[in-house]
Amino acid sequence: MTQLLEKPEAANPRPGPRRRPVTVSLEGAVKESPLVEGRTLPVVIEPAINGVDLIAWAASRKEMIESRLSLSGAILFRGFEVGDAATFERFVRSVAGEPLEYRERSSPRHQVSGRVYTSTDYPASQSIFMHNENSYQRAWPMKLFFFCETPPGEGGQTPIADVRRVLGRISPATRERFMRKNVMYMRNYADGLGLSWQTVFQSDDRAEVEAYCGKAGIRFEWKQDNTLRTRQVGRAIVVHPRTGEEVWFNHAAFFHISTLDSALGESLIEAVGEENLPNNTYYGDGSPIDGATLDEIREAYRQESVFFPWRRGDILMLDNMLAAHGRAPYSGARKILTAMAQPFAPETFTPETS
Repeated sequence: MTQLLEKPEAANPRPGPRRRPVTVSLEGAVKESPLVEGRTLPVVIEPAINGVDLIAWAASRKEMIESRLSLSGAILFRGFEVGDAATFERFVRSVAGEPLEYRERSSPRHQVSGRVYTSTDYPASQSIFMHNENSYQRAWPMKLFFFCETPPGEGGQTPIADVRRVLGRISPATRERFMRKNVMYMRNYADGLGLSWQTVFQSDDRAEVEAYCGKAGIRFEWKQDNTLRTRQVGRAIVVHPRTGEEVWFNHAAFFHISTLDSALGESLIEAVGEENLPNNTYYGDGSPIDGATLDEIREAYRQESVFFPWRRGDILMLDNMLAAHGRAPYSGARKILTAMAQPFAPETFTPETS
C-alpha cells in the first residue's frame, strides 16, 4: 500500500494546515505532492531516491498516471534526468504511444526531432491566451506534453487551468447560450497575415485540402490570390470520455479578435476588415459574441490559472480535455518543446446552425 510522509513543520507556520502530505509510491522510487497548496493541479512527481529511470518507471505505471490525470488534469515530472528532445519523445511514447503530427495548425512552430515541436514561435513579448490544444477541430489529442530544455531568464511560464472549474465559473445563462448555439470559427489563411493554408494543412494541393475540409466538417471558399477562408462550427462544452464530466472546451475566447491587445485588434480590423481577419469567433449561427460574455469567459480562465517557473528537465503532462494552457511573456533564451498523443474523435457532430 502507499505510504504517507509529511514534510517537517516550518519554523513559523502560516495559519491553516501545518503539514502537507507527500505520497510515496509502493517501491519508494518517486514521491508526489501538489505544486500549489489548495490547488488540484498540477500534481508534482519527483524522484524519492537517486537514479530513477523516469521512462522505465512511467511505462510500468501507465494506469496510475492516467488516474492522477483524471483527478488533477496535469502532472509535472520534476527532478528526473531528461536532457534532450529525443529522451522527451521516448517518455511520451512510454506513457501515451506514438506522438502525433501537428495538423490543421493555428500557431507557428517548427519540428525539432521526430514529432517533437517547438512550442508556439510567437515573439517573447507576447502572451498566449489560455486554450485547449486543437479544441476547434473535430478530433484532438487527449494528451499534451511540454518539456523545458532551456528555462527563460524571466517570465515565460506556461499557465494551466482546470477547465472543469472554468466551466463552473461561467454563468448558467452563458453556458446555456453556447450549448444551444455552439461556436463558429472563421479563419483566413494568407502569407504575411497569420498562417498560410499550405502551412496549416501541411499540403500545397488544393484538392487534398478540400478533401480534408470535407471530412472535418469545414466549409471553405477560395479567394483571390490563392488564399482560403474557412468556417467551422463546434461545441463549446463537451463530455470527457473517461471521467464523464462536462468541460469548457473551445477556442471561443482564444480566437476572438477582442482577446488581442486592443490597439492591435483595431489596427487589424482597419487594415483588412473583420471578414478577413486571420481568426475570429461567433456563435454557431454566425451572430456576434458580445463583449460582456467574452470578458466573463476570460475572467473565468484568469481566476483558475496556475503559474509556476520552469526548471530545466521539467516535463508537464496534460490531459488536454481537462487542462487549458497558455504562455506568459518572457526574456532570455526560453526553449520549451511540445508533443501530442492519443487522438480522440467524439461522435459525429452535425450542428443545425451549420
